Amino acid sequence: MIVSFSGIDGAGKSTQIRELETWLNRSGFSTKILTFWDDVVVFSHYREFLSNRVFKGDQGIGSPEKPLNRRDKNVTSWPVTALRFCLYFADALNLCVCVHSARKSDADIVIFDRYIYDELANLPLHRSVARVFVWLALKLAPTPDVAYFVDADPVAAFARKPEYPLPFLRRNREAYIFLAELAGDAVVIEPGCVATARMQIRAEMLQKLSQPQQGFALQ
Repeated sequence: MIVSFSGIDGAGKSTQIRELETWLNRSGFSTKILTFWDDVVVFSHYREFLSNRVFKGDQGIGSPEKPLNRRDKNVTSWPVTALRFCLYFADALNLCVCVHSARKSDADIVIFDRYIYDELANLPLHRSVARVFVWLALKLAPTPDVAYFVDADPVAAFARKPEYPLPFLRRNREAYIFLAELAGDAVVIEPGCVATARMQIRAEMLQKLSQPQQGFALQ
């Protein structure tokens, strides 16, 4: 089974992924975690180095004690967007290979920390050409068995992980909502406490695991 987690920075995806993996392991399932940037993105290290050199933003992971001013995915000029079309198309192709390989692995459930949705959310979706590209990319990329979109209040997310400007987080959240609708069967985890989100994620997973075509049984 392929499961993905997507959402704005600071939404709590990493926390929920750890919670889900622990619960699945205790229930007798073997799991494997793949991070989109490290395991799927084409030339990820070169792209990170280039963006740092060109955009000159801060590096690392922001925290309330150490806020950052990153400049990479929040840069949306037309030349950058055109380049992203090419790179994201290559990533979508490589994602097909990665998912095919993941389905053949020994793990019962492979969890993707971010997915193609998290790249597409960086595009200027108010422009028609970007929306056409998103539609094509979603047709190309494999659909996860369960796609979680972890929603969050941008202000609260910024307080937890101050890296990108608040206006960008608001636009980014709107893009995720749009993508969740396009994705069809995506599961939107409503903003709230960690425990409430955990319960919603487990409930959806239990429903999916109980379907006969999955061939699983909870112990």
